[in-house]
This record gives sequence, structure tokens and C-alpha cells, in this order.
Amino acid sequence: MKNWLLLVLFFLGSFAQVKSQRVFTHADTLRGSITPERSWWNLLHYTLDITPDIEQKTIRGTVIVRFRAIKPAKRLQIDLQQPLVIDSVFQKINNKWIRGTYTRDGNACFITLPLIPKIGIDQELKIFYGGKPKEAVRAPWDGGLSWKKDAQGNPFVSTSCQGLGASVWWPCKDHQYDEPEHGVLIRVKTPDTLTNVSNGKLKEVITNADATKTWVWEVKNPINNYSVSMNIGKYDLISDTYQGEKGQLPLNYYVLAYNRDSAIKQFVQVKTMLQCFENWFGAYPFYEDGFKLVEVPYLGMEHQSNVAYGNKYRNGYLGRDLSGSGWGLKWDYIIVHESGHEWFGNNITSKDIADMWIHEGFTTYSETLYTECQSGRQAANEYNYGLRKSIQNKDPIIGTYNVQSQGSQDMYFKSSAMIHSIRNALNNDKKFKEMLRGLNTSFYHGIATTPGIQKQMEKYTGFSLKNIFEQYLFTTQIPSFEYYFSADGKKFFYQYTNCVDGFNLKLNIPSPLKTFALNPIANKWQSIPITATDINQSMVLELEKNYYIKLVEKKEGVVKNN
Repeated sequence: MKNWLLLVLFFLGSFAQVKSQRVFTHADTLRGSITPERSWWNLLHYTLDITPDIEQKTIRGTVIVRFRAIKPAKRLQIDLQQPLVIDSVFQKINNKWIRGTYTRDGNACFITLPLIPKIGIDQELKIFYGGKPKEAVRAPWDGGLSWKKDAQGNPFVSTSCQGLGASVWWPCKDHQYDEPEHGVLIRVKTPDTLTNVSNGKLKEVITNADATKTWVWEVKNPINNYSVSMNIGKYDLISDTYQGEKGQLPLNYYVLAYNRDSAIKQFVQVKTMLQCFENWFGAYPFYEDGFKLVEVPYLGMEHQSNVAYGNKYRNGYLGRDLSGSGWGLKWDYIIVHESGHEWFGNNITSKDIADMWIHEGFTTYSETLYTECQSGRQAANEYNYGLRKSIQNKDPIIGTYNVQSQGSQDMYFKSSAMIHSIRNALNNDKKFKEMLRGLNTSFYHGIATTPGIQKQMEKYTGFSLKNIFEQYLFTTQIPSFEYYFSADGKKFFYQYTNCVDGFNLKLNIPSPLKTFALNPIANKWQSIPITATDINQSMVLELEKNYYIKLVEKKEGVVKNN
């Protein structure tokens, strides 16, 4: 987590929330905002041509950026993180490469093109670069290049750059709002004893005269920058297919040769995962690019169509159940979680990194859904409830916009708990599934914001999510559900406290004869008539497992009834 230095107060209803204590700099603005030098052009395609020097831990290469001007300008921003340097830049004019100029402002490079591009006409920019990129110390959390050795002493190289940004190893328009809508071509040269695995499908392997091979991978779909990956090792290939909603999907697993047997056993989970997620979320979003797992020297990452796997062929999270419920040991955390990102994170990408809960909250909830697919609804409830012990509620989930600022790590478990609460409030799994599939249709291969996600979800919930989102995403308070039974047992009283004004999470209490639908109001007691068999204490206690609320039992006579 980043250091928090600047106090920013957000007033939500009657609450003053600590938004962030980080001091944001000029560099943060260049990195995290849609600057004038970014806004005038639309990204279409990247062609990467990379040659790593494994011994020296350096890379050199070229990147061709295909783009289209949407308004007149000739100065554009490309990001490349130091200590990498740009050697030269060229604009393609009349099929000739004409040299341009550039200046640097930290990690932002401002390129002045020789000619103002015509609006609506495809343009190409070629960038030559190289150097020694940042080495990841504790991938994937700190990000960069991992220059490792496998157990047999062979080179084992991987990239990881979520949050940090793809510009840590190649020059790009490093902001999530603009993806290359026509995909990426990735060429990586390696010693001929090694294999490079990148995103998409393997287009060709070129055998060079200098004892090297060039591995050419093609991504046909839009892809977020941090998903583009390079993985080099002494790999074996295991191939399979999955018959899914859109036909036959190629499954390819690149694993270290000595782990082949373990991989064959562990990766049988892939098909059940895909079947479950296609049921809930809709068709896998990248049939044209296939699905891969590639073994890496770190835990894992959601690289699109090329999921990085390092969970040591064990169920759980490196053999642990994050929920403590026991259900998390029934499946491989990295296979399930990182593949869930193919729908939330890769298919649907947040416009600003401040909204990363869209990636992590829904994907963490995919674990609950997979548990349900495998072991039933009660198991799913227990798994989701168990994850809540890791919620800290120190900072809001939403980060600060336009400065490359993620929110708190509660974006994982608390966002998942919020989604589970909304599902139980809706109390209609047919509608809930339609909602999840609708999100992946409405934002297919697209960019999303928190208001956009809220608006789309409300089409299915039938009730406003404004104050529910405000409560869980922007504050750190856990809503309290206060209640008591009248002394004669004929009335049940309830209200919300410790919540934003207008908090409207519906609560459903199943009883033997019917489900009682409650609409608690903030700081206002309500009551419903009951009989002895309608609602009892054990039924109320179950609410805390299905909704992210805190139960507070009151005594009649202590409170004033409205």
C-alpha cells in the first residue's frame, strides 16, 4: 500500500470520510489523467518487437503505435518508466519513416510529430527504446521484470505490472481509458532452447541464424496495457479444448517440463471453472484469442488470454483457505480468481484505476459463485462470510481520480460482500444472473466507471443503488441493523444506524411460510406484526451472514418508538 500523507475529506451525508493522505504530485497527474497530449488521439493497435538480454537483465526493442487523430494536434504523450530510455521516434508519412523529436518529464515522454495527422486517418508512430527495466522484488505486488531461474537452473523470466503500468517495460499510452481496439502483435526473441509465451494465439515461430527464435503472438481483441505479458522459460505445452457458449475454445497450458504431471492433474479445474463462469457471466470474452495458463515465478496475474499461474499446483491460496470456511480448499485460487478477471478486468476495464473495485470486487465474488457451482448455495454463503474477516475498513474503496490512485485493499473482500448483499436484497437469482451477464454485454470489450456500473445494475435490481454504493464504496462504516421484539412477541421493530442518509439495502428474512421483506430506514424505527413462528432470533442472526451489516439487538423500553 502507498503512504498516505494528504488529508482529503469527503462528506457523505453526515459522515466526514478520510479519502486519502497521499500527497499527489505533478508526475501523478501526468500518469493518471487524460492529459491534452493523450485526449486528441485514439489508440488502435500496438506492434511490440522485444529482445531481452537475460544475462544482463536488459531489453531493447521497438513499438509501433497505430492511432487515429480525433482533433488536430501533433504533440502526444507516450509513457516509459525510467531507467528505460527512448532512442528515437518516427512518424510514418507517405510510407517513409520521418524522425520526430521528444522531451521527457519524468516517466512521461512528449513526442512532437513532424506532420499534424489528418483526422480520421490511421497513423503510425515507431519508437526505438531500451535499457534495464525495473526489477520486481516481490512480484506481482511491486511489479516489473522477474529475472529468475527455475529449479533446474534454466532462465525463468516474466512481467507483472498491474497498477505500476505496462510502461515499466515498454512505451505505451499507459492509461486504462484507451485500449488498442484492434489488438496487439507481440514478437519476442529468445535463445532457441527457451520458449516465450505471450497473449493471444501463436502466429508463428521464426528460427534465426544466431541460435535464437522469435515467437510471434497475436491478440485480436482490445486489451488493457497491463495485461500484455512476456514469459520466457523451458516450457512444455499441454493442449485441450473446451466446448463453450461460442463454440470450441482452445486451451493451452505452458508449464515447466518437470511440473507437467502436476499440471495435468491440477488444470482439470479449468473446464469446470469456464462452465461455471459462462453460466453466470456469459460467454468467455476472448474466443478469438484462446485461453492459456502459463507458469510464472510469482503467484499469478490476470493477463488477458494468458493467465499467469504460480500457485504451486495446490488448492486454495498457496494451500490456504482465505475464508477459513474450508470451502476455499476445494479449488485452486489462482485458476479461479485470475480467470474470473477475464470477465471483470479484461472484458470490463475500469476507466480510472480509482475504480479498481470493478475488477477486484466482482472477481472476488466469482470465487463465491464458483463455490456455489461446486458445493451449493450454503457453501457459497459460508465462503463469502468467511472472507469478511480480512476487511479492514481503514480507508474507502474508491481511490482518488485522475492521479493513478487505487483505493484500499477492501476493494477485494468488502466489494464482494456488497455484491453478495445486493444479490440477497434482490432475492431473485434469475435477475441477478441477467445482471452479471448484462454487465458483460453492455461493457463488452469496453471501459466502465462506477456510475456506469451502478446505472446498469439498477436496470435489474429494481431499486436504487446510489446510497448502497455510497455506503460501501465511499465510507468505512459498517451499517448497523438495530432490532428488538416487543415484550408480547407480536411486533418486530427495526432500523438502520451508522449509515449514510437514505441507505436502502433491503433485507429478506425467510420463515417457514413466507419471506419477510424489510425496508429499514436510517435512524427511524419501523415495525411489522409477527407471530411466534414468523421471525425468531436465529432467523435474525442469519442476516449478518447474508448481508454486510452489523446486528445490534436492543431492548424494549430502552428505545423510543416512532
